[in-house]
Amino acid sequence: MKANYYITGLFLITGISAFAQIDNKQDKVFPLTLGDTPKKADSAMFDTTLKLSKPINADAKVNGLTVPKSVTLKPQTSEFSMFGESFGNPAELYDKRLKQHQKSFESPERTQYGSTKDQFFGDFKTKSEYVQVIFRDHQVPDGDRVKILVNDDIVVGDVTLTSGFNGFKLNLIEGFNKIDFVALNQGTSGPNTAEFKVVDQDGNIISGNQWNLATGVKASIIIVQEKE
Repeated sequence: MKANYYITGLFLITGISAFAQIDNKQDKVFPLTLGDTPKKADSAMFDTTLKLSKPINADAKVNGLTVPKSVTLKPQTSEFSMFGESFGNPAELYDKRLKQHQKSFESPERTQYGSTKDQFFGDFKTKSEYVQVIFRDHQVPDGDRVKILVNDDIVVGDVTLTSGFNGFKLNLIEGFNKIDFVALNQGTSGPNTAEFKVVDQDGNIISGNQWNLATGVKASIIIVQEKE
């Protein structure tokens, strides 16, 4: 009888020891400490309501350079539309053009020698009788030259871009006034680079942009004059 008690006790002690060993072999789980959630970058807002300090007139000087004489256009027999798009919701038009602009920067046609694809910078409405079209090399002047056409008529045959603004007064016709800047060459330091602005008779900047073009490529903008 005593032998049975000893055997039973031995089994109990052995079982408890084995369970303790198995329990001690189990992996321990530690809580992970996560770092701070990364902060989102602040978004920049661009002010598109730029305005000159005073209107530019026919005899004005821009950055110390005299604005050339005005250009008067012949009335068109038919309206021109580069894309045939209607003038709808301004927000939708802006969003569409922004996507087009971003797409042009991602396009494979864009190389270290400048864009090899014609650029369209949009169409803009105004009730102004005329506008001043001014332009300059927005990088280091290196001999970039352009030709300027309005409704396919040459108004500036060949001009070299400088660091200061040059330009001309354009008397608008009712409807579409298409302005094309054609890159005649590429300067010594790369693409044909320029900045342009279109200013109405009250000194308000209607539009402005920059380009980096390969030789022979053009940048275009359309000014639509509306009668009051």
